[in-house]
Formats: sequence, structure tokens, C-alpha cells
Amino acid sequence: MPKKMFVIFGVSNILWMVFAVSQAIKVDMFPDESKIFAQIGDSVSLTCSATGCESPSLSWRTQMDSPLNGKVRNEGTTSTLIMDPVSFKDEHQYLCTVICGAAKLEKAIQVEIYSFSKGPEIHLSSPAEVGKPVTVTCSVPDVYPFERLEIELLKGNHPMKVQDFLEPSEKKAQETKSLDVTFSPTDEDIGTALVCQATLHIYDDDSPPKVRKTTKELEVYISPKDTAISVNPSTRLQEGDSVTMTCTSAGLPAPRILWSKKLDNGNRQLLSENATLTLISMRAEDSGIYVCEGNNPVGKDRKEVKLTVQEKMFTVEISPGPQIAAQVGDSVVLTCDVRDCESPSFSWRTQIDSPLNGKVRREGSKSTLTLSPVSFENEHFYLCTVICGQKKLEKGIQVELYSFPSDPEIEMSGPLVNGNPVTVSCKVPNVYPSDRLEIELFKGESIMMNKIFLEDVSKKALETKSLEMTFIPTVEDTGNVLVCLAQLPIDEMEFEPKQRQSTQILYVNVAPRDTTILVSPSSTLEEGSSVNMTCSSNGLPAPKILWSRQLSNGDLQPISENATLSFMSTKMEDSGIYVCEGINQAGISRKEVNLIIQVAPKDIQLTAFPSERVKEGDTVIISCICGNVPPTLIILKKKAETGYIVLKSTGGAYTIHRAQLEDAGVYQCESKNEVGSQLRSLTLDVKGRESNKDYFSPEFLVLYCASALILTAIGMIIYFARKANMTGSYSLVEAQRTKV
Repeated sequence: MPKKMFVIFGVSNILWMVFAVSQAIKVDMFPDESKIFAQIGDSVSLTCSATGCESPSLSWRTQMDSPLNGKVRNEGTTSTLIMDPVSFKDEHQYLCTVICGAAKLEKAIQVEIYSFSKGPEIHLSSPAEVGKPVTVTCSVPDVYPFERLEIELLKGNHPMKVQDFLEPSEKKAQETKSLDVTFSPTDEDIGTALVCQATLHIYDDDSPPKVRKTTKELEVYISPKDTAISVNPSTRLQEGDSVTMTCTSAGLPAPRILWSKKLDNGNRQLLSENATLTLISMRAEDSGIYVCEGNNPVGKDRKEVKLTVQEKMFTVEISPGPQIAAQVGDSVVLTCDVRDCESPSFSWRTQIDSPLNGKVRREGSKSTLTLSPVSFENEHFYLCTVICGQKKLEKGIQVELYSFPSDPEIEMSGPLVNGNPVTVSCKVPNVYPSDRLEIELFKGESIMMNKIFLEDVSKKALETKSLEMTFIPTVEDTGNVLVCLAQLPIDEMEFEPKQRQSTQILYVNVAPRDTTILVSPSSTLEEGSSVNMTCSSNGLPAPKILWSRQLSNGDLQPISENATLSFMSTKMEDSGIYVCEGINQAGISRKEVNLIIQVAPKDIQLTAFPSERVKEGDTVIISCICGNVPPTLIILKKKAETGYIVLKSTGGAYTIHRAQLEDAGVYQCESKNEVGSQLRSLTLDVKGRESNKDYFSPEFLVLYCASALILTAIGMIIYFARKANMTGSYSLVEAQRTKV
């Protein structure tokens, strides 16, 4: 008992010491909060310090014992956990454990993660124009947790829309959230600011939320309108005068002014980007329509004015005319002729100042520009400038190119066959400009098809254009003429034909038909006879005749290309199916004939089984086989006193059951067909049995059964042999067959 008391007293002393030590140790955490919020990508340091212990042991862990994902640095009584950069993996409750001797203390701190590093972004679906709907999008990128986000869009001080995102996120990830508002700007919105304010409520207490705000001035546009032109001094001028034209246009932002001149081809030539256009030393060529255009990002507005500049006294003529169409590869000479000027000065240029690509020559009051050979580089508006004293005059000529060097080409997809569709193609090679081309296809006087290539986008290149049409030719079309007519309507083309054509006479083929075979004297012959088989077939062109023999496997073996196939002395091997084919470009027609060569019976075999010598009571089979093809009629007979008696045989076999003495005698087989006949005879000898012999002995019974089986087999062999001989094509008289 005293010993137990001592142990209890010692243990109580130790517990008291541990309690006393733990009461003296103190653990502090920095930041001194139970929960902190860390932005993704920032750096966070957690510092744990112990007081009241000289050599404490400090360690860090998460409440869920997850990896720390940070660096721990211990210095004396202080331990620091550094997470740099902070990520989703660092969102935990962290525990700092302090051990001092037998005492152990822990302090916890919760680290919450958020992302709100960027301000909102404001985007417009299109430039804001008065009276037209536009969508404003306010987006907050890379935010977490977005269920605590609130976005508000204001126009000036007036709220347009507020949206929060209370639905919980399914995964820990940074997301971009946005708010859309569609409205129609008005004049009052000019200069108004759009404000997008994003609020992230990350704190659970009354601490203020994190707020980011973006402001964007609303630029409201007004499409150009009320465009006006003022001209000073007048729209009617004399050659050498100057004119100033001023253009105004209302809009927001202020429209940009563009001056241009309409050309003869309908295009416009840009002249200036200033509101005021001044033209000095006006020439007659400067007459025309001038266009002022005001434009800004949302629209444009135009106004036109016509200026007329009167010419001076001397004149300039350019030939061949104001416009010329030149064939690619030809030579063209442009002549500039001045009248009423003694010493003119000439120069040539293109309207867009491209290289001339030609030779210039002066001859008195004339100047020529030779373009040889003409190519696509020469397709320009050429200007001849003439200076006479202080006066200057220009005359222009438009050189347009074309290519129409050859006649159309008519092609067929295949030979013309009566009733079969065929495609005819009419091609026009190396044509330019292809968008002016027209192709017509005629059959005789009737138009079949025409095609205009107006919808094709013409490019500066020689092209081949074609018209295709499918039709079904008939015999009546033979001799008709196909005409392909191509027209390239260029009004200035005087020295070349405006149209070209090609013709082709139609020859319509007719596929072979009505193929017939004439056999003389007949398709059924006796061996050694002669036969002629003549084949004819109708078609256009006349079909070629081909004779073939059909083999046992169905293939055809060609044997002759003559219309008549002759056999001078036929053999049984010549029997078979002969095929005549009429062949031309349009097709094939086929006719066949079965040639049958008949042979007189021969090779007769008359036998008695088991022997010609039998005993009374035996079973005997008398059979007759003829090896002829085609089969013959078999008649079995027995000689009697009054002549021969016809036996009722089956398949050429006659069976005698339990032969008697009166069955002995002469038996005859007659084989015959339509050509001839042959006879064979044998003598059957029947011996009588001894009286004391047991006809129904076991040995006799066994012999009888074996003989019956053998006779049955022989009968079947004879039957199938005759069946095999009946595979020919002779047709025997059924009445005779029934007599066998």
C-alpha cells in the first residue's frame, strides 16, 4: 500500500509539472486572425512564435494533412510558412504545433483564396450610332469565387443593370463573368460615361468588399447628312480659268471630306481629301461631274456638281476615234492631229500615268503612238497633250482589248447513236472579254440552246468558254447540220468579224437489230451432210458479222467473220449452239441457232446377267445399251415360232424372275432412230435342276439375295447410262418411246 501511494504521488507531481509548464508557454500567430484572404498569385507568410519555452519544437500541417505546398523556415522560437505564389492548392486551415518538453500546443489559421486582380472591361458590339441598338458588355476576367461577385453597369449616374452570380461554382477555377445591356443611344448620350463596377464580397463579417471600377466615355456617332457644295466663281468656266469648290457635311464625328471626279466609264477618280478643292488652269478635259463625299465610321453622304470648261480656238483630233477595240497580238496606231496651230508640242500619257509600252513619232502637226503587239498592258485611256503657245489641250482615246481569233470547236461526247443521249460541246478558245460572249447552238434551222456569259467575272486573261447540251439523236437527224454560232458584241470592232461559226454534219448510228439466221437445208441433219448458216443484221453503219460457238462453260469461241458459216461434211461433234453477233459502233445484236447432227445407231451391247447359261429358278437380267448420242429407241424381243415377241423392258432391261425352261431361246435387241437401226442377238440357255436338290437351301437363299442386290445395281447403272445418252437435242417420237 505505501508503495502504490508513492507511485500515485510521483505521477501527480509529473502531471502538475506538465500543467505548470503549459501554463507558462504561449503561442502567437501572425497575422493574428482566425482567417485570412489571399489573392491568387500573391505571396502569403504565416508566422508562428512560442514564448515561455527556451527550445521549442515548431511544425506546420493542414487540418486535412494535405501537402503544405510552401516553404517552412524555423529561427529559434519562430517558424514561418511561406506560400509564393498562392494557388488553389493552398486553400486550407493551417495548424502550428509547438512542443516544449512534454507540453504540446497548437494554433490554427484559415487561408481563403480569391481572384480579383483585373478591373472590368467594357466592350461595344458596334460603334454607337444615334437611334440604332448597340450592346454593351461588361466583363470581369479571372474572378474567384464568382458566386460572391456582383456587376453593375451605369450610364452616367443612372443604373442600367445589376447582376449577381449566386450559383455555386462546380470547380475551383478562375472564370470570366459578364453582363450585357442593349440600348439605343440618343443625342443626350453624347459625352456620357459608361461605368462598370464589380464588387467581390469575400468577407463573412462587416468588412467592406473589394470593388473595381472601369469608366469609358460613350462615343455616339451620327451618320453624315446635309452635304452641300459651294462653287466660286461659277460652274461654267473658260479654258485657263480657276475654280474653288467647298464642301460641308454634318455628322458626328465630323465627316471626312473626299473629292473625286466621275470618269466616262462610270468610275470615280480621287482628287483630294480636303474640304476645299481648287482647280487652276482649267482645260476642256476638266469638264465633268465632281463628287463630294462626307464619311465617318457609321456612314457616308454624297453631293455632285457639274463643271463645264469651254474650249479655245485650236482643235485636236485623235484617231481612230474616242474608243478603239484592238485584237490581242495585233498592231495599233493612235494618231493625234492638231489644227490651227503652227508649232504644237505633243506628249502622250495614260490617264493613270502607267508606262506607255509603245513607240511615239512626230510628223509635223501629227504625233503617233504605235502599240505593237497589243497586250493587256496596253488596255488604258490614252491622252494626247498638245501645247500651242500658252494654250494646252488634251484629247483622249480608250483602247479596249478583245480576243476572238478562231472559229468555235464542236465536240461530241461519243458517237451519235439512235435513241442514246449524247452531249455536244461548243467551245470558243482564247476569248476576251468573256463576259460579252454569246454562244448559240442550232440543229438545222432550229435553235437548241444559247448561253450568255454576263454573270462570269471577266479577268484580264484569254479564256476558253463553252456551251454544252445533251440531246437524243434520231435517224431523222442524219444529214442535219449542227451550227455553233459565237458572237462577241463590241461596237468598235469594225475590221474583224463580230461573229464566228462552225458547222458539223450529223451522222446518226443505229445499233444492230433484227438479227436473223437462215439455216439451209435445216438445223437438224444427218452426219456427213452439208449445211449453210447465213446471218443478217440491220444497223447504221452496216453491222459486222461475227460467228462464235458456245462452249460448255458458256464462253463464246469466235470461228468466222463471214456472214455465212458453212459445214461441208458434218460430224456429230459439230452439234451445238452457234451464235451470230451483229456489231457496229452503236452496239451489238445477238442471235443463236442449235445445230443437231443425227447419227445412225451403233455400238449396241446386248448382255445377260449373271450369264447366258443359268439354272432353272435363277433370276436373269437381259439388257441392251447403245452408245449413240443422241439416244435411240431400244426394243427387246424374244424369238418365237410365229416370229418375235416384244418384251416389256424398262430402260432397255428385261428381268426374268425364277427362270423356267421355256425362257430359254434367242433374244434380240433392236436400236433405231430417225436415221437408221441396228440389231444384236444372244441365246439364253436354261438348265433344269436335279429333283433331289433343295431349292430353298440356305446357300441358295444367300445366292438369291446377293443376285437380287447385284441385279438392282446393274439395273440402276443401265438406267443412268441411258439417261446420260439422252442429253442430246434430238426429238424422238413419243409414240415409239412408249413401246419400249
